[in-house]
Amino acid sequence: MWYHEAGKYKGFQLEDRRPVEVLTTPRPQLAPQRDRYVYGPNTAEVPEGTAANVRDRSYKIAAEVTVDTDGAQGVLFSHSGRFGDHALFVEDSRLHGVYNWLGELEREIVSDVDIPTGDVIRGVSFDKEGNDEQPSATGTATLFINDEQVGQQSIKTQPGKFTLAGEGLNVGKNPGDLVSTTAYTAPFALTGEPFAR
Repeated sequence: MWYHEAGKYKGFQLEDRRPVEVLTTPRPQLAPQRDRYVYGPNTAEVPEGTAANVRDRSYKIAAEVTVDTDGAQGVLFSHSGRFGDHALFVEDSRLHGVYNWLGELEREIVSDVDIPTGDVIRGVSFDKEGNDEQPSATGTATLFINDEQVGQQSIKTQPGKFTLAGEGLNVGKNPGDLVSTTAYTAPFALTGEPFAR
């Protein structure tokens, strides 16, 4: 009966893509595509479907923070949770960037200098390398403080969404699943006021 009615009303499903193709295909969005997003501190989590898409592309994340005292620490930016994600945080006066590939491979970069006090821009950039045929983009992640490069490492990035449901993008804290299993405990709120771009 189902086949009869589907044929009658031309309702046969024509989806023949593989699971990876389904997960990596952009979904329709209410807002137009753009290359720049600005997020402020102490806001609600931004769902992955409406947050800045950094998968399979080069990107740069910068956080403007005023540091009044030595020893400031906390999460500047975190996107998703333990099964695939990335974060930028300060611990022990050093800038850390961590990328977790599918919950299996965790890469952490630590700055080779302490973070100065005052108005400081801290960030991470990713330069994609290789061709578009690879399911997971590879490239170089670089930490910077103001305009100075302070750490670098090769990483492998997520092929599809960070999570199928749940955890999204946060600025100034990481209230849910942790990006890093060893670096800090939730929510690890930032000392100072972050402003991520």
